[in-house]
Amino acid sequence: MSLQLLRIRNLAIIEETELELGPGLNVITGETGAGKSILIASLALVLGGRSDAGLVRTGAPRAEVEALFELGEAPRLRALLAEQGIEVDDELVVRRVVLRSGRSRAYVGGRLTPVKVLRQLARGLVDISSQHEHHTLVDPRTHLDHLDAFAHLAARRAQVAEVHAALVEARRALRTAESSLRARTEREDLLRFQLSEYAALEPKPGEVDELEVTVQKLRHAADLARVASDAERGLYSANNAVISRLARLTGRLEQAVRHDSTFQSFVDRLDTARMEIEEVGRDLDRYAADLPLDPRTLQRAEERLQDLRRLIRKHGHSLEELLEWGTRAREELDALGGGEARVEALAEAVDTVRARARDAAAALSEGRHAASEPLARRMTDELASLGMGGAQVMVDVAPLDGDGGVDLDGQRLTARGIDRVEFLIAPNPGEDPRPLARVASGGELSRALLALKRVLSGIGPVGLFVFDEVDTGVGGAIAEVIGQKLAAIAADNQVLCITHSPQVAVYAHQHFHVHKVHEAGRTHSRIRTLDEPGHLAEISRMLGGIDVSEASREAARQLRSAALQARDHTPVSPPSVPRVG
Repeated sequence: MSLQLLRIRNLAIIEETELELGPGLNVITGETGAGKSILIASLALVLGGRSDAGLVRTGAPRAEVEALFELGEAPRLRALLAEQGIEVDDELVVRRVVLRSGRSRAYVGGRLTPVKVLRQLARGLVDISSQHEHHTLVDPRTHLDHLDAFAHLAARRAQVAEVHAALVEARRALRTAESSLRARTEREDLLRFQLSEYAALEPKPGEVDELEVTVQKLRHAADLARVASDAERGLYSANNAVISRLARLTGRLEQAVRHDSTFQSFVDRLDTARMEIEEVGRDLDRYAADLPLDPRTLQRAEERLQDLRRLIRKHGHSLEELLEWGTRAREELDALGGGEARVEALAEAVDTVRARARDAAAALSEGRHAASEPLARRMTDELASLGMGGAQVMVDVAPLDGDGGVDLDGQRLTARGIDRVEFLIAPNPGEDPRPLARVASGGELSRALLALKRVLSGIGPVGLFVFDEVDTGVGGAIAEVIGQKLAAIAADNQVLCITHSPQVAVYAHQHFHVHKVHEAGRTHSRIRTLDEPGHLAEISRMLGGIDVSEASREAARQLRSAALQARDHTPVSPPSVPRVG
């Protein structure tokens, strides 16, 4: 993972510039106030730093910073991007826009992204250190990750994360089962009562529609019986009924058959009609006779229809939903049995997973304690090489406290184990170790951060380390050591360093020079990439001041030659603690 390009527009005194970084050690030099630190501020901004209207160049509506990263594998970062629905290939563009009002917008992979998410992504991209801004290594929350990486505890930690998730799930299932068991009696009583109502009615498919038709019929039974009787008499049983008149007509037509056989078909058709009319008359008579005229029959039908509608309102919106509810309710009542056995089985499962979690967490904690002293010793040795021979580093591994995680035999267990880790430093003999963020001297803190990153540079996920004037307040000999350390870190990582020390700058793989110009009454910051002659000229200026002498040029050449020889022989990967995981 590396930063390929940083593009800045209308930020402070920078109107527009591009910084195209290469691999290894990228050094930025220039006079005080030329805009070097603005480059670091712009990088911090595009990685989710705080926005401010004062960052916008006077007269411009907005400031913009874009960063182009080459990702490589970066599994953690790619996973975070996938969680946000951001699709990337091998390159990732991050963009931050600050409006004149002070409000800002962030874009990751061309997609508008909350700044909070941008900060999460940035943790795996860049680590910035300066006397004004300190990131991961002064944040105790990251120290545990660094210790685990140093001790090669990834496998143990993955096992702890797995059993932690299993324990959380097992406890959740047990709590759910216990809660269900406590509520079982009440639920069973309710279901039994509801199912008794249901069983008393025994609703049948289509019954509501049938009852509605029946009720409508019974409400008008008297009128319907009278209509049916009147129709029966008119068709069949009255003295001058239709059937009688039809019989007389048929007789006359039968006489006409003797003279014309055509009339036979008419007779046959009328016989058929007479039989149909007789059948209709008999059906009407039966309908009138069978029609219930007892008001109690209507009352029973209306009451059943009301009971069904009431039950439907309680358990659904239709008779079909009521029938479905009845099936589910019976199944649930059956399933409520045997709750005690389920709770017992789940409690045994929790005990089993808890034992696994206890063993895995203990093994991980043991590995951390075993690695803490070697890591502290390595850090202390690095500080000694940086002129802090009296400083002592302690890697404090202690039980995790607070309310987070799950209880494990009185300890707190999270997906990262049962420990908290913090790097402490005593800058001078006789002083108590203190957190890195509370180290008083900015120069000491800068060197402490450099030493820690030297130890951990080949381990963590960060692709770019940024050092802003970490050589402040140190002499030439220590500055030279700082240059060597930066070169060592750059052997495995991309490094960007702002420096005023020629002893540091001579180790650069790529050298940028920042300077101010005044045009049309405005101040502009310019940056240019130096070739090897330009690099030597800038080293000469840093050594000799404004008037560069031949002696300073020769000194620059000698420094560069020595730096190149030392850089080429710098071990690329410092030895780490023996693998314990």
